[in-house]
Amino acid sequence: MDLDCGKYYPEYATQAVRQGKVTEAEIDASLKNLIIVLLRLGWFDGNPGGYSRLGKNDICSPAHLELSAEAARQGIVLLKNDKNALPLVVGTGKPKFAVVGPHANSTVAMIGNYAIKSGVTCHYSKPTDAIAEYGDVIYAAGCQGVKCPNGDGIGQAVQASKQADATFIFVGLDLSVEAESLDRNDLNFPGFQKALITQISEAATKPVIVVIFSAGGIDISFLQQDPKVQAIIWAGYPGAEGGRAIADVIFGKHNPAGRLPITWYPASYIDNFPMTSMPLRPVPESKYPGRTYKFYNGSTIYPFGYGLSYTTFRYAIRSVTNPVMVDLGKFQQCKQIQFLDGRKTDCPATLVDESQCMQVVTVKAMVTNTGKRDGAHVVLVYSIPPSGIAGAPIKRLVAFKRVFLVAGTSQVVPFNLNACRDFSIIADDAYELLPSGQHTIIVGNGNDAVTAQFTIGFNHN
Repeated sequence: MDLDCGKYYPEYATQAVRQGKVTEAEIDASLKNLIIVLLRLGWFDGNPGGYSRLGKNDICSPAHLELSAEAARQGIVLLKNDKNALPLVVGTGKPKFAVVGPHANSTVAMIGNYAIKSGVTCHYSKPTDAIAEYGDVIYAAGCQGVKCPNGDGIGQAVQASKQADATFIFVGLDLSVEAESLDRNDLNFPGFQKALITQISEAATKPVIVVIFSAGGIDISFLQQDPKVQAIIWAGYPGAEGGRAIADVIFGKHNPAGRLPITWYPASYIDNFPMTSMPLRPVPESKYPGRTYKFYNGSTIYPFGYGLSYTTFRYAIRSVTNPVMVDLGKFQQCKQIQFLDGRKTDCPATLVDESQCMQVVTVKAMVTNTGKRDGAHVVLVYSIPPSGIAGAPIKRLVAFKRVFLVAGTSQVVPFNLNACRDFSIIADDAYELLPSGQHTIIVGNGNDAVTAQFTIGFNHN
């Protein structure tokens, strides 16, 4: 990073240069970047870009509030939608909605961590207010904050649910549970939140939708298996306009297309290794599982990249550049890599930093909206290195694009991937290597994914 807003760089950068860990040229490059930003802001002209004249009305314009709402809409992930419970259809008359849970009337909790350091939010769209646009709201917190230390308010929330045509339970975490310098103790809902959800669902005769605010994953396997919880939405920390964005998804103004940016593990995952274990790769001798979608192949609550839509999509790979020949420099050496079967090849890999590598792997994926609703879709592209390499990742995300498709239409989505950077692996000694051999491209996630193979070889000059 060019800038450290704390004290680490001022205290240690000079020492790092003296020890040869950082060069003066690297510091000069970062300084140049920072000065260019200051120049663009007019910092040296006596008038910092006129920004000092900007006020609340400039920041809180309708266009900016809509941008905040749209960012939240695009980030919302639909995790469960049994029997197409969502989007919720509002019939004639004015329905009653129970909006319950510690986040039901949320404001500051929606903006997450770093936003609280940048100023006062000019407007909040609370879940209760946003849902009230579609019907009469019966509100009950059910818990005293997200830590939910007792079940004293659960009965009131259950009664609210019994009076309603649908119940929305807003639960999850906040900065009192997870934050920078504040680690979680487990992967469960805090306190009595689980009891709040289960008691409402047990008494429910109408749809129950659970909305989760959190940054980290939560073991919600009990919700996956509960037939009365018909839909689950993960909103992350959706920002100040989060309530409006969530309501737009629930009532069908927006077709969700968000994808999970992390793996959601079962609660038992944390029992498999100590907190002091840092490797991402599995450690077989200690029976530690791997971390992240790249190395962990155990059971998950939801995998990285998961996300449902109100429509359906189908993939096909139209073409992939094959073969791809990478030119090696005159004095560039081949690097050995370890194979699980102990085999040796003439030139199994080369250092990426020593390669010019202008070769491009072009992948053309066709995406078809096979459902009945228009919607956006995020196309994920993964690479898999040649088989049998010790310590290699299971797969690696190398590209993604968001496309919008009218129901029943198709679109060819091209991806231009760098042959070295997008198909490399990191060796145990931290060098980035490009393996030769047969690589695999995956487009999509899970059972809907499609694959294609191509070969990377080396030209020796």
